[in-house]
Amino acid sequence: MKASWRVLKADKELIALPVISGIASMIVAATFIIPLISAGDFENESPSPITWVLIFVMYVVLAYITIFFNAALVSAAHERLNGGDPTIGSAIRGARSRAGKILPWAIVSATVSVILRAIEERAGIVGQIVAGLAGMAWAVVTFLVLPIIVIEGLSVGDAIKKSSNLFKRTWGENLAAQVGFSLIGLAAALPAIALVFLGFAGGGATAAIAIIVAVIWMILVSVVIAALSVIFQTALYHYAVDGEVPSGYFSDDVMRSAFGQRRRRR
Repeated sequence: MKASWRVLKADKELIALPVISGIASMIVAATFIIPLISAGDFENESPSPITWVLIFVMYVVLAYITIFFNAALVSAAHERLNGGDPTIGSAIRGARSRAGKILPWAIVSATVSVILRAIEERAGIVGQIVAGLAGMAWAVVTFLVLPIIVIEGLSVGDAIKKSSNLFKRTWGENLAAQVGFSLIGLAAALPAIALVFLGFAGGGATAAIAIIVAVIWMILVSVVIAALSVIFQTALYHYAVDGEVPSGYFSDDVMRSAFGQRRRRR
């Protein structure tokens, strides 16, 4: 976390990338959801095939937006870790150069999300458990797919295969890294939650101000955590492929604790 923070401090303007991604996602979601609600499609127990197609397209577009700006962060982090001085422009150009590779990955991600969501809704508690475990396994195995696509320019199939092989070669505590960043984000959000409770206790204008401040704080936390997570993901890629991170931001000890070599049992 500290190492990723040092990278982000060197390029503070890159925090704008997840902000732009969030704003674009909200606009796109609204353009799909509002017409569907107005047409009453969500009220039907059995939505029409066109509705399902539109929902899937929305999933793909939202996935593409998120992945594109994450790819821009990966490009920027890769440039910084190799001694460069990235900007928002160079980061977006890096993502745009892989736009054709990113689209298939967005389609795959959206398809997996839709399948897992369907399992959750149709199989009750058991489905939720199965979908949760499957989603966790998918996230771990494909953890390095985006850095592989951005840095190496491989196709989605080859990137998934290489990410899986890297996970097999190195003992992937990337799961611990993902959970760890989530827990840190939750801890950082606790002051906002406490502020909301205090605001409601005060009532009136105090509650309104507290909610506004809490929402701003939650957005800031989510944006920073998202940026730090992608930076760490890029550093892990370098360590998994090269055995070291090409900069002074991450120490070998930090990387070993995140991606330690698996010991063979007799």
